Amino acid sequence: MDIAGSTALVTGANRGLGRELAVQLVERGAKRVYAAVRDPSTVTDDRVVPVALDVTDPAVVAEAAEDLHDVDLVINNAGLAGAGSLLTGDLDGARAELETNLFGPVHVLRAFAPVLARNGGGAVVDVLSVLSWLAMPQAGAYAASKAAAWSFTNTARVELAGQGTQVLGVHVGYMDTEMASRIDAPKLAPAAVASQILDALEAGEEELLADAVSRAVKERLAGPPSALVP
Repeated sequence: MDIAGSTALVTGANRGLGRELAVQLVERGAKRVYAAVRDPSTVTDDRVVPVALDVTDPAVVAEAAEDLHDVDLVINNAGLAGAGSLLTGDLDGARAELETNLFGPVHVLRAFAPVLARNGGGAVVDVLSVLSWLAMPQAGAYAASKAAAWSFTNTARVELAGQGTQVLGVHVGYMDTEMASRIDAPKLAPAAVASQILDALEAGEEELLADAVSRAVKERLAGPPSALVP
């Protein structure tokens, strides 16, 4: 995927990794970057185009796909966390996480895949998590939503291969963002992760393991379930 001259849609682009991705897309020569958020007033960079988008509402997403007919790069970055354990935590919160972290990318890709096809195939980036693979009860709802999103990413890659769409899945541990602000652990700078993502995209990669933790955990997937306990 050539970023220079591309037209990108970035969900959750008003803060954290999404904001860094939008900025770096502009800096790498993207022709237009749509910053898709629930509240467009939170997008303050005048180099990008704010778009009102709730990824959990399929009708709103479908309408956006009709309007943004020039998109050839979709980055599914919007995310939600905090519901806790699936056994003892808030089930309404868990459902909200699934709606955002799984069905959000599903709605976006169902709507925009035909747009990408008409524009030559383009590319999709799904921002996933190392928690897709780890047994961490205190984040059980989030982990389940990201594991499901990983599965969706893999099947979407196969389904969209025929139209020439590159699908890049990104796994990363903790980043220094608002979502991880209460966690006391080493964190990556969002700018560094954004740079890796765009490099992998331009290199035609299918998967990015953005940190040492993600690489180590991926290697342990072939082992017993106990190997996936932090």
